[in-house]
Order: sequence, then structure tokens, then C-alpha cells
Amino acid sequence: MKFRLVDLLACPICKHFPLKLDIFEVYEITPPEKIVKCELYCSYHGGFVKDLERTECEVCYSKEIKSGLLTCPSCKRWYPIEDDIPRMLPDEIRQQREDLAFLRKWRDKISSEILSGGKPFNLNQVTSGVREKN
Repeated sequence: MKFRLVDLLACPICKHFPLKLDIFEVYEITPPEKIVKCELYCSYHGGFVKDLERTECEVCYSKEIKSGLLTCPSCKRWYPIEDDIPRMLPDEIRQQREDLAFLRKWRDKISSEILSGGKPFNLNQVTSGVREKN
């Protein structure tokens, strides 16, 4: 996933913008000749473009996010990034078992707020006796 994508995404449930990006794995690529700069939000620098003194678009475009997490600060929903793909599915079609496995795998890099209270699934559901349905 490109950092640039965060400039285009909002939470599909509550429509909040921007989403918070946490990166777990990143790799280098050859940047394209044409670089499209972020319009509103630069996730590489973690701020609104209007507030940044400088950007490093060429450096940003030379990186791909392999694994990470997109989080909505408003509704506390989280969306995994796996194998370069953000998985921004509605709650009703998400797979609890897969989502919980993702949280367990990356628990050392995910905030305790998401681990214990993120939506639609979190690790407290398992410890409090809520059964996995998938």
C-alpha cells in the first residue's frame, strides 16, 4: 500500500478523515516517474499538508507498506493492512478469527486501546468469554 492512499481514504463506517496509520513492515521499491503529491494529508509525515514545512514525496513513493494498521480515531474501528492491501470491509462481513489472529500477531505494535476496545473485534472479547463466530 502506498502512503499516498491515506490521503484518499476515510472510515467507511463513520466517514472520519484522516485515518491513523501504523506501519509494521515496509519495503523499498523504484518510485514511478510521475509522483502525485498528497492534497490534504501526508501520512508519511503524519500531518496535514498545509501544516508541513516540507514533504519528501520522492522518498515516500520509494516505499510500500506491506503490513500495518489503519485506525479511525472517531469510532475506534481498525482495518488491517496485509500483503500490501488495506482490508476496509464493513463489520458484518469481516472474519473475526482472521481479525483476532492479526491482532495477536502484531500485538506488540498495536495500541492497547485497539487491542482491548477496537471495533468490530478486540482481544478482550476472547478473554471475556465472547465466542469467536468464524
